[in-house]
Amino acid sequence: MKISDLANLNEIKEKAAKKILPDKPYIAIGMGTCGIGRGAELLFDSFEQIIKERDLDIILKKVGCFGYCSEEPLVNLYIPGHPLIIMHQVSENDVIPIITGIIKGIMPYKKVLCRIEEWDFLTGKYEFGKGLTEYPLWNEIPFFKCQKKIVLRDCGILVPDDIEEYIGVGGYYPLFDVLKKMKPEEVIAEVKASKLRGRGGAGFPTGQKWELMARVKADQKYIICNADEGDPGAFMNRNEIESDPFMLIEGMTIGAYAMGASKGVVYIRAEYPLAVRRLKEAIKQAKAFGLLGNKILGSDFNFDIDIVEGAGAFVCGEETSLIHSIEGKSGRPSPRPPYPAEKGLYGKPTNINNVETWCNIPVIISKGGAWFTETGTEKSSGTKVFSLVGKVKNTGLIELPLGSTLETIVFKIGEGTGTQKRVKAVQTGGPSGGCIPVEYLSTAVDYESLNSLGSIMGSGGMVVMDQDNCMVDVARYFTEFSNGESCGKCTPCREGLAQTLKILNKFTEGKATLADIHTLEHLGKVIKNTALCGLGQTAPNPVLTTLRYFRDEYDHHMIEKKCEPGICQSLFSALCENSCPMHMNIPRYLQLLKEDKLEDAFESTLRDNPLPSTIGRICHFHCQMKCRRESIDAPVSQGDIHRYISDTVYKEGNVQKVYDKIIKGKLPQTHKRIAIIGGGPAGLTAAYYLVRLGHDVTIFESQSEAGGILRWGIPKYRLPSEVLDFEIKFIKDLGVHFVFDTVVGKDIKLEDLESEYNTVILAIGAHKDIELSITGSELDGVLSGMDFLKDVALGNKLNIGKNVVVIGAGNVAIDAARTVQRYGSEVTVVYRRMKSDMPANKDEIKGAEIEGVNFLYLCNPKEILADTSDKVRGIVLMKMASGDIDLSNRRKPVPTGESFILPCDTIITAIGEEVDATFAKDFGIKISSNGNISSDHFTFVTNHPKVYAIGDAVTGPATAAEAMGIAKKAAEIIDFNLMNKRRFHKLFRGFDYSDEVPLKPEGGNRHYPIRRPFEERVGNFKEINLGYTKEQAYEEASRCLRCDVRVIVNTEEE
Repeated sequence: MKISDLANLNEIKEKAAKKILPDKPYIAIGMGTCGIGRGAELLFDSFEQIIKERDLDIILKKVGCFGYCSEEPLVNLYIPGHPLIIMHQVSENDVIPIITGIIKGIMPYKKVLCRIEEWDFLTGKYEFGKGLTEYPLWNEIPFFKCQKKIVLRDCGILVPDDIEEYIGVGGYYPLFDVLKKMKPEEVIAEVKASKLRGRGGAGFPTGQKWELMARVKADQKYIICNADEGDPGAFMNRNEIESDPFMLIEGMTIGAYAMGASKGVVYIRAEYPLAVRRLKEAIKQAKAFGLLGNKILGSDFNFDIDIVEGAGAFVCGEETSLIHSIEGKSGRPSPRPPYPAEKGLYGKPTNINNVETWCNIPVIISKGGAWFTETGTEKSSGTKVFSLVGKVKNTGLIELPLGSTLETIVFKIGEGTGTQKRVKAVQTGGPSGGCIPVEYLSTAVDYESLNSLGSIMGSGGMVVMDQDNCMVDVARYFTEFSNGESCGKCTPCREGLAQTLKILNKFTEGKATLADIHTLEHLGKVIKNTALCGLGQTAPNPVLTTLRYFRDEYDHHMIEKKCEPGICQSLFSALCENSCPMHMNIPRYLQLLKEDKLEDAFESTLRDNPLPSTIGRICHFHCQMKCRRESIDAPVSQGDIHRYISDTVYKEGNVQKVYDKIIKGKLPQTHKRIAIIGGGPAGLTAAYYLVRLGHDVTIFESQSEAGGILRWGIPKYRLPSEVLDFEIKFIKDLGVHFVFDTVVGKDIKLEDLESEYNTVILAIGAHKDIELSITGSELDGVLSGMDFLKDVALGNKLNIGKNVVVIGAGNVAIDAARTVQRYGSEVTVVYRRMKSDMPANKDEIKGAEIEGVNFLYLCNPKEILADTSDKVRGIVLMKMASGDIDLSNRRKPVPTGESFILPCDTIITAIGEEVDATFAKDFGIKISSNGNISSDHFTFVTNHPKVYAIGDAVTGPATAAEAMGIAKKAAEIIDFNLMNKRRFHKLFRGFDYSDEVPLKPEGGNRHYPIRRPFEERVGNFKEINLGYTKEQAYEEASRCLRCDVRVIVNTEEE
């Protein structure tokens, strides 16, 4: 049927309404590329088969993508009189239950994502029905809550290749109004009033661009839709065409009328077969209905659209390159002027807009330019569609008002990473965009704001990155892409990007120098200012932004030859070793144990870690967080193994043989004197290595014994004193001197140490509790967590009641709670967030639960109440609710307004620790704004050349292993500074063991150490974790996949 007047349109609209709201149930499968990739096609076939076999009166449809890619396949279910239901992650196993549910009127509860009671297509509105309030509305779930659908208004709801459904929701009425009621200049005026800017990336005002084209007089004009979407991770235009091709065709037709063009071209990637197929079908239907071709809608306006399938060259996203490609030439840019509006396709005036730009036009005509400006910002009106991908929980296609923040996108819509890892950065604008760090995620998403950060809007690709992403490698990846896609026409892009890539490869191989940093910056600026086209000019953005915001990662690669995320493989042997703060050669001691070389395995661990048995008990095991075995079942329990190795050697009496070997291997006396302030993990580690290097080392410790947090902050049921004592004794045997009960700044001055010693190392821990600043915190019965644990360790008399509340969720809080429980008191841990957000060791939390510790989550202390004697009688707790994800990748606790009183007689606060660096500050040592001692990140030297700072003193509260890792690095640097030559490697030796990768995974499932039964823990501090048996340790060691083994291929010809 050819449509020529309003009556024809209305007739089709009325007919289509029965398709959109039929009088029988329908099932609609989301059949975009993303859905098909997740099994939607097989799902459709299964529904079709069951419906046919049972001869059911159910309509089955194929719709486009609703945008929530991570929840695909999505299935829409409509039962007349009820809301439209959207189900997620539907599989073939769900087909029969869904069909049965339709017949019986029972919803498949587990699969329902949300409901839609009414839907505003902007050109028309439909009410599906009320009810089913047990399911959230579509715009109440996080992924959609902040979205506003203008471009995506029909996607996932309508059948994409049914023009009648498009007309049914008001489609082509804007075109009718344009052709019947508006002059071309009036159309352009409306677009200008909307302040719509090009959505392809440059952001040039669309109305202004159209006006320039309209002024040019020519016998032939062209308009082009740029659907050449080449950004890695971007799929906005593909989805828009797959899900709603008619809005593109209508938008282009309106634009052609306004600018006086009679021919249009959609330049689309051939690798988008579904989009191409649906667009071809849409063009065919539009012609059949008289909406394309000659005398459109009975007017004198003629317009037709051709499709040109591109070969996927990224440079063809640039408009002059795209024109050349359509003409059958090599896709290379041309200098401008002349601009395409003057001389474009086949030498004729041409206007090019992005898919999304064209898709906005029908709505702007329907609702008015003024309406469009109500959304967005003053300079950037309307919405923008983004593909949200990468290390984010909720991935998919999102549309939200311009001016929304990156924080909204990543944490409210995306809900953070969905793991324990934190967001590090967001890449906007694809290979031509920049990497924006998490600190800047409060930035509004508009053209000017992103440009100010060194990035661009681009066509809408948005890649979220977490702690496992190496920003140097990210820059290298995008530069490699841009270099490979460079057309080669201009020297800055062709040669500049090649040189940039060459330098970035040097960084990933640990071969870069400081000069390379300067060269990268210089090259980036030159390319940006001199490249021929926009793609070349923006190609340096990933490099320049990573240099600007992540310079420390370049420094790590350059100075330390280290890639912390474990991506640049030339800089580490195994991921476990790379993630271990002390860089222990973990695969080596695992293999040595596996080969029954116990003493060698012990010596290997001891050379890397002076406290192997101690750390094997209390480490957070950073190594396990990166273990490749986890991709099969569970990570190798490296820490439990090196604890087994050291415990076994200690018990069997072979330890002295290894000790003697290390003592004998001490380097000759240097007569350099080193003073270390603090005998905790960092101080002990620095002393261990420095004394082995031949230096005279003295530790000044404020307490009566060494160990720091290991002795005074960790209960004996986790770390028995005799284990720590045994390992510290060996450090003494190596020749380290200890001066106990000496407080620097009080008993001895820092300036005296600086004058008497060649080097002074500040290795003080973060032992000062952060105060709880609420009313009543000064009352009798309020204790500090660190002070409490120290009193327990010292055997001091405790002043705790029978009903104790512990405030906090870290290791100190859990240690305090489990300790209180051993004294027979009732104990409750109060935390303002959820259980999953607790930073404490998960095993310790589980242990506390087993032992009967109570937990109250989502409760925030408001006030401590006193009795008549000014002693604690209770605490007022404010009930919290989980809000949006914050920058810590946890849900923000939000007050509910409700509170209650929890009776208690003792409160232990453990909300965090800080460094007390008063003595250092008084001496003139520079202190950071966070209260830590300020020192160089790589040399650890303070503003006093002879004074270094390590461990918690510079980082704040950290794990013992992290403090020891810093101390180990500092020892190497201090020795080099004292001796002016590199000698640290002499403390280590090679071992003989097999370097064969197992042909298949060995060792079975992960082995768990034996734990003392609960009934044997009551009222005592006996060690809980009893360690591995011999069989467990050997089997666990054999689970290692040996990812440290590399194959070196000799490519040289003989």
